[in-house]
Amino acid sequence: MNKYIFFDFDGVIADTFAPAFEVQKIMCPNVTEDDYKSRFEGNINETYRLGDYHDERCNHNLDFFSEYIPRFRKEGKVFEGMAEAIKQLSENYFLIIVSSTITSPIQEFIEKNGLTPYFKEVMGNDIHASKVEKIKMIFARYNTSAEHCVFITDTLGDMLEAEKTGVGAIGVSWGFHGQERLVRGNPFKIVNTPQELTKAISDFFK
Repeated sequence: MNKYIFFDFDGVIADTFAPAFEVQKIMCPNVTEDDYKSRFEGNINETYRLGDYHDERCNHNLDFFSEYIPRFRKEGKVFEGMAEAIKQLSENYFLIIVSSTITSPIQEFIEKNGLTPYFKEVMGNDIHASKVEKIKMIFARYNTSAEHCVFITDTLGDMLEAEKTGVGAIGVSWGFHGQERLVRGNPFKIVNTPQELTKAISDFFK
């Protein structure tokens, strides 16, 4: 059976924390970095609405993506070593991006960075707000199942969503969440560099 790797985008492939947090500060001046990171302990689309940092200064009429995408296009960059890791992994696995950022700017980003040929598909927030549902779509579309898939992510929330579908996770420590949060998702392994991904994924599928 073919093996599938689901890649989160922000914090795994692309270094985008700074522009994302900048927009959050515009929307909610009271939010701290830790407040923002804590939103990713669940599905960001849900946890944002529950934040106790909201007050009368918050501008909830502002559309996050309208503000974020221009900054992302200007400031977003591929983490060092990730392009090489993606190319290597694509030789043995099918790669799919499963993200909470909308699809089109991700497609533009990977095209700009020469990564489009290595991914079978990009599934952004416009396809579905739930990564659980997007993973189920992949199962149906590619006639596969959880034991043939792994999720590469930098957040606890992604691990919990993957767990609901039976998909195991490998955490990366260079993104939005550090080791302390990631271990709470019971990942198969946490890696500290992109160069470690190939062996970690190979070990996972063994």
